[in-house]
Amino acid sequence: MKKGLRRGLKGLGGLMLAMGLLLLAGTAYEAYQSTQDMKSYAAPGKMYEVSGRNMHLYTTGTGNATVVLASGWGTPNPYVDFSPLYNQLKSQVKIAVYDRFGYGYSDYTDRPRDIDTITEEIHQLLRVSGQRPPYIMVGHSLGSLETMRFAQMYPDEVAGIVMIDGGSPEYYSTVDMEQPDWYFDSARFLVKTGIVRTLLHSDRITESLVVNPDLVTESMRKAATISTLKHAYNENVIGEIRNCKMNAGHILEHKKEFSFPLTILTAGSEKPSEGSRAWQADQADFASWSSQGAQVTVAHAKHDIHNSQPDIVANEILKLVKRSGEL
Repeated sequence: MKKGLRRGLKGLGGLMLAMGLLLLAGTAYEAYQSTQDMKSYAAPGKMYEVSGRNMHLYTTGTGNATVVLASGWGTPNPYVDFSPLYNQLKSQVKIAVYDRFGYGYSDYTDRPRDIDTITEEIHQLLRVSGQRPPYIMVGHSLGSLETMRFAQMYPDEVAGIVMIDGGSPEYYSTVDMEQPDWYFDSARFLVKTGIVRTLLHSDRITESLVVNPDLVTESMRKAATISTLKHAYNENVIGEIRNCKMNAGHILEHKKEFSFPLTILTAGSEKPSEGSRAWQADQADFASWSSQGAQVTVAHAKHDIHNSQPDIVANEILKLVKRSGEL
């Protein structure tokens, strides 16, 4: 073997050894920091037993009406994510923010992530925690599905619905939302080896992966970061996206026009693509699920309108509360 090739292989071997040692050190660092994280990871709300496991519900506010907030898929910490919105609302209405199993402060569950199971869990949580219907249901993104199914299963407990850039069952029944296994495996590897924790020291990366740090307190940012590292595409979260089409189809099978108000808030697209135009068309059609349906396009807003334009979302929610006679 030529000396140059031997030197090259030796150098490659040294590099691989160094990388292996770094990954080993990162894994040990992440394991230690995760243990330390749990010492300060106190739930802001209360835990309730639902189907044999603990489910977290955060409540705040005052008034006669209760607004129930359903987070989008993969939102690490709904309590933090919705804080810009419920801080605008809590002086006039009661707020209930729930963590599905595998999110925020809730446990994991072995139960399937079909839409009826998820919805029954939410209903059980609201009941055992003493919340009083009828509710104004608010769903963000994929949280629209459980919100719609809740209204189908318990119509007498719903006074109105507001969707925050949430897709219709028609949309989710046709669009492929699932990611390949290697995507989830890679993400978990990056978390396990401490790489994601290191990256989250950057405000820009925190904003793209977790929450805009400018919109929340430092303690909330820390809680959301811990949630991101703790839950990192767990089986409950993955189960939701894998069942997305089936869940949407199940809701379509039970489609019936709602008699209560339904407001569809849509993030305006300044540079529409083919995909965004399809989304915009679906949003306009989505309002037809109710005899009192309406679509409102929010200009200069991102997908998480409740973060970028919380005042507009709050105003639309309060309009529905007034129409229900609870304000």
